[in-house]
Amino acid sequence: MTRIVAGSVGGRVLQVPRAGTRPTSERVREALFSRLEHLDVVAGARVLDLYAGSGALGLEAVSRGAAAVTLVETARQAADVCRRNVATLGVGDRVVVAAERAERFVERPPLAPWDLVLIDPPYDLSEADLGTVLRGLVGTLTEGAVVVVERSGRAPEPDWPAGLSRFDARSYGETAVWFSEPDEPTDADAQGAGDHEEGVHG
Repeated sequence: MTRIVAGSVGGRVLQVPRAGTRPTSERVREALFSRLEHLDVVAGARVLDLYAGSGALGLEAVSRGAAAVTLVETARQAADVCRRNVATLGVGDRVVVAAERAERFVERPPLAPWDLVLIDPPYDLSEADLGTVLRGLVGTLTEGAVVVVERSGRAPEPDWPAGLSRFDARSYGETAVWFSEPDEPTDADAQGAGDHEEGVHG
């Protein structure tokens, strides 16, 4: 059983696709959102949930006060489950479901500059495809935005593209979570000299 952990619809049960998805456990979601709320990047945020599955991560963000969430899921059955969960929770005014591949979605002009991006891909997603997604996000993020990547604890750290830097990493049992942020432009960037400044969340 998958439930929303906390917030305005905390405790509500979510439908889960029969196969092909790996919902984030409640324990990991609770720990993840505790960290994100500490960083103050959930309430009022514009959130992008890639490889959404049941929509649990994005809907958790809505429950905790996110202003708008886009759930991106390529599998038709899973996208339908996302829509049903949105309807059941009564949050259709703040949530959009996009039934397409994440790699293609990030190639289009963004629906909004994102404050928070949640990436929880299938464990068998190739490093090349993940790299495509991360590169596509560069330039679509607000100042102070956070990009989260959740993968198997056995997976290597993502190859962060120019424009994104990791500032934290956590391990929750068999799950690894990396937190990254857009690189801040500095006087050194503009002048071609000097030291790089520490990131917003460092």
